[in-house]
Amino acid sequence: MRFPPTLLLLLASYLFGSRLANAQRQQLLFNNDWKFHLGDVPGSQQPQAADKDWRALTLPHDWAIEGPYSEQWASATAFLPGGVGWYRKSFSVPASFRNKKVFIYFDGVYKNSEVWLNGHSLGKRPSGFASFQYELTPYLSATGSNVLAVRVDHPQVADSRWYTGSGIYRNVYLLATAPVHIRPWGVAFTTPTVSASAATGRVAVTFTNALAKATTVTVTSTLLDNKGQVVATAKQTVAAKPGTDATATLTFPIKKPALWSVDHPNLYRLRTTLGVAGQPADEVTEEVGVRTIRFDTNQGFFLNGENMKLKGLCIHDDAGALGVAVPPEVWERRLKLLKAGGCNSLRMSHNPHADYLYQLCDRLGFLVMDEAFDEWEHGKNKWVAGWNVGTPAQFGSHEYFKEWGERDLRDMVLRNRNRPSIIMWSIGNEIDYPNDPYSHEVLNTGRNPQIYGKGYLPNHPPAAEMGPIAKRLVAMAKQADSSRPITAALAGVVMSNFTDYPAALDLVGYNYQEFRYPEDHKQYPNRIIYGSENGMARDAWAAVDSNAYVSAQYLWTGIDYLGEAGKWPQRANGAGLLDMAGFPKPEYYLRQSLWTTAPMLYLVAAEAPAAGRRPRGTATWNWPAATQVRVTAYTTNEATELFLNDQSLGKKTGRQPTWDVPYTAGELSAKGYRNDKVVSEMKLQTAGAPTAIQLTPDRRTLPAKTRGLAQFEVTIVDEAGRPVPTATDEITVALTGPARLLGIENGDLANHDAPTTPRHRAHLGHLLVYVQATGAGPIGVTLTAPGLRTSKAELRAE
Repeated sequence: MRFPPTLLLLLASYLFGSRLANAQRQQLLFNNDWKFHLGDVPGSQQPQAADKDWRALTLPHDWAIEGPYSEQWASATAFLPGGVGWYRKSFSVPASFRNKKVFIYFDGVYKNSEVWLNGHSLGKRPSGFASFQYELTPYLSATGSNVLAVRVDHPQVADSRWYTGSGIYRNVYLLATAPVHIRPWGVAFTTPTVSASAATGRVAVTFTNALAKATTVTVTSTLLDNKGQVVATAKQTVAAKPGTDATATLTFPIKKPALWSVDHPNLYRLRTTLGVAGQPADEVTEEVGVRTIRFDTNQGFFLNGENMKLKGLCIHDDAGALGVAVPPEVWERRLKLLKAGGCNSLRMSHNPHADYLYQLCDRLGFLVMDEAFDEWEHGKNKWVAGWNVGTPAQFGSHEYFKEWGERDLRDMVLRNRNRPSIIMWSIGNEIDYPNDPYSHEVLNTGRNPQIYGKGYLPNHPPAAEMGPIAKRLVAMAKQADSSRPITAALAGVVMSNFTDYPAALDLVGYNYQEFRYPEDHKQYPNRIIYGSENGMARDAWAAVDSNAYVSAQYLWTGIDYLGEAGKWPQRANGAGLLDMAGFPKPEYYLRQSLWTTAPMLYLVAAEAPAAGRRPRGTATWNWPAATQVRVTAYTTNEATELFLNDQSLGKKTGRQPTWDVPYTAGELSAKGYRNDKVVSEMKLQTAGAPTAIQLTPDRRTLPAKTRGLAQFEVTIVDEAGRPVPTATDEITVALTGPARLLGIENGDLANHDAPTTPRHRAHLGHLLVYVQATGAGPIGVTLTAPGLRTSKAELRAE
C-alpha cells in the first residue's frame, strides 16, 4: 500500500507511541476507550462511580455538533447546544511505565475543564483552546486499574463570536519519563544567523531533575536532515540541583542549510537527549526549519531575504458537520486546495488551533500568524438572534482573562515556538472594536467604521486601558520567544492611535481599514502596517499590491464556518473561498486569478445585473429561455475568447473580462491565450435531469491503527455525466465492513441534518461523505437516491 508523503508523516506522529529504543520517554495516543455522559453527574470523579450505561467513544469528540440545532440557542455559536459533559477512562499503565513520572497531556478541551485521577483533582483550565499537562504519578496505581475523569463545563452557549464546540475535541496523550526529563515544550530552537552557505543553530533546553540529589546531566542536540543523516551536533554537561529545573544552551554550525520556504518547506529533525551517569534518560525529537523573516516599514515582508506579499486567509477550527473534532486528513485536503488557489499564509483566528494543523503548515509551506485572544478584560457582543440582530450576550473568555490570560499566551508561544511556519504572534483580535467594548472621544469625529452605538460612549471602558495590557502581553510573549514579532489585529485604529496600544506592537494589523494605509504610513513612519483582516473586493488587494510598505492581506475568510450566523435557520457564515464541505466557490477562482501566475481560466454566469448591482455568479449554464446572462472569466491569461455552441462571442483582455449573452442551451466555452497560444480552456454545459451519483474518494486504502479517514466527493450528474448544479436529491449512505460514517456535509448554511444521519440532501448538486476506519479489512460504500443509479466504491483498511 502507498500513502501520500504528507499523510505518512502525520500518521507516524499519531501511532501509539514514539517508543524510543535508547531513551526512557514513552508517549501514547490516549484517545481510545473513553466513556461519555452529557449532563452533570456529581461524584463522577470517584473511581467507583457508575458509568456502565455511559456512551463509549473515541476521542476527539465534540458533543455540541451532535445537536440538535435549535432556535433556542445562539446564532453566534451556530444554534447548537453547550451544557456539561463528563468523560471517564479506566486504564492500566504498561509495565514499562513503572518507576517513571507519568503525565496526561490534553491538546484542547472546551471549556472549564477539571481533571481527576482516582478521585484526586489534578487541576482546572478555563480556556477551551489552551493545551495543558498534569502529572499523574502521585495518585497512579502502577500495577492496578486507574480511572481518569474529566468534567467539561460549557454552560453559556453564546460565549464566543463563532462556533467553539464542546468537549475533549483534540488529542490526548499519556506520557512517561525518567525523573530527569525535558520540560513540556522545553526545547527552543532558533537560528541567530542564516545565509545560503551557513547557519548557526541555537538550542535552549529546559529540563527537570526530580531526583532528591544533585545530578550531572549531559544534554545533546543533534540535527538530522530529511534522509536521517546527521547535519550537526552539540553537547553540554550541566550540574542540576535536586528538585529544580535547569537549562542548557547549545550551538552548532549548519553547513549549506536547506532553507524552509513557501515553495520548498524543507524540514530537519532536532533530536535532544539527556544522559545521566552514561545512561539515556530522556529524548525529544521535533521538526524544525532554518529560515529568516523580516518586516520592514517601507518594503514589507522578507522570507530568506526575498521580498514577498503575504496572501493570507483567516480560518476557524471547525469543519461543518464534524464540528471542531476534525481529523488531520480533512485539513490536509483543505490546505492543499487553498495553496493551489494562491494562498501562502494563514491566520489562526482567533485562538490556538490543533497540534497537527501546525504540522501541516510546516510541511505544506504556509506562513502562519498564531493568535491568542478575541477579547481581554471586557466582553464583546455575542449575537443570539442573528448577526447584529437583537440584544447580544456578554459571556466569554474575558471572565478569566485577568487570572489566566498571560499564562494562556505564554503556553501558546512555548507550544509552537519551534514551528518554522509561524512568523508572528498575535495578542488579540479586534480588542479595539469601537464601543465593543472600548470607547474614546475621537469616535465623535471623522471616519469611524464598525461602531456599535454611534459616537463616544462614556459608560464603556476607556480605550486608554488597552495600552498597559498590551505591554504586559507583549512582554510575556517575548519572554517565551524573542525570535518573532508581536502583532494584533486592530479594528478601530482611529481610536487606538490615541492610546499606547499600537506602540506596544512590532507589527500593527489593520482590519478592513485599507483607506487608512497612506495616511497612517505618513503619520507613523516607524509603524509596520499590514492587512490583518480584509474583504474580498479587488481594491482591498490593490491596496496591498500597489504599496510596497503593506506586506499582507488576510481575507475573511478561507472557509465557511459554523457560527457568526444570520437569523435562524442559518447555522453558519458563508464568507469563505471554500464551503464547509471544502468545495471551491466562485470567489476561490477569483482569488486564484489575482494571486497566481500559472495559466488558469474559470467561468461564472449570473443574470445580467440592473444598474449599480454586481451579480454573484455560479458555474452553471442552465437558465430560463431568453435570459440575458452576464458571463465573467476569472483568468491569469493575456486574453480570453468566449464561445457559445462553437460560435465566437469575442476575445477580451484583463483578469475579469465580461460578456452579456442571451441564454441559449448547449455549451458555453472559453479559451485563454498567452502569446496568441491557447494555454487554458473551460466549458459549461446545459445539464439534463439528474440520473446518477458520481462518487470520488480521495484515497482507496486507510491505516486501520490510526482510524484513517476517506473523503468522498459526491456529485449528481445527468445521463451524459454532466454535473447538475441545481440537484437537491436526498442521498442515502450505507457502509459495510470495519468503518463508520463520521459525517456528511453539503455546505448549505441552513442545513440542520444531524451530521451522522445516513440521509442528506445534496446542495448545489454535491456533498461530502466522511468514512472512518474502525478496524482492518475491506470497506464497502454504497450511495442510493430515488430515481438515480446507485454508486458504489470499495476501500481497504490495513
